[in-house]
Amino acid sequence: MRVLVVHAHPVETSYNAALNAIVLEELEAAGHAVDHLSLYGEGFDAVLSREERLLYHDVPDNLTPAIRSYVERVKAAEAIVFVYPVWNFGLPAILKGFFDRVFVPGVAFEMRGGTLVRVLPPKRKIAVVTTYGGKRSRAWLVGDPPRKVATRVFWTVFRPAGPVQYLALYDMNNNTEPQLEAFKDRVRRAMARF
Repeated sequence: MRVLVVHAHPVETSYNAALNAIVLEELEAAGHAVDHLSLYGEGFDAVLSREERLLYHDVPDNLTPAIRSYVERVKAAEAIVFVYPVWNFGLPAILKGFFDRVFVPGVAFEMRGGTLVRVLPPKRKIAVVTTYGGKRSRAWLVGDPPRKVATRVFWTVFRPAGPVQYLALYDMNNNTEPQLEAFKDRVRRAMARF
């Protein structure tokens, strides 16, 4: 299966980068064709420009040269794995900008007679590997928006055959080394079966 791995963390020595490396290693070992998209590594510009916003609804002019290669990579993928930290109960800005700039009308959806119609071909599988600085109970108190975005919004956008696989490590700043290693093992097992 052709799997796009989208990584969104600025520090190459971070725990999140280690998780990303595990995802890549396990998917490749399982025989998948992996396309690694490091948003920071590739210098992705998360800012939707004035010009892009003015062209937003003008299909196909909204498919600017700046996003064309990213659109092609998303469309070519049969499955996608997102690896990112949860910051302030949301996606990192660079990943949010990726969705804002790449999933434009004509790519992700079309407006037909005032109705939104999804046009992005469904993906076979979607997975998220993420870390939270806070405890799960704290996230639960505010409704755990990052989990809902992944399991509901990502599912709606990509329409995989099954539920979005959500692998989350909560309270990572207070996890012990054995707990951090245990989560890495959980990610290894999940990606080996992906």
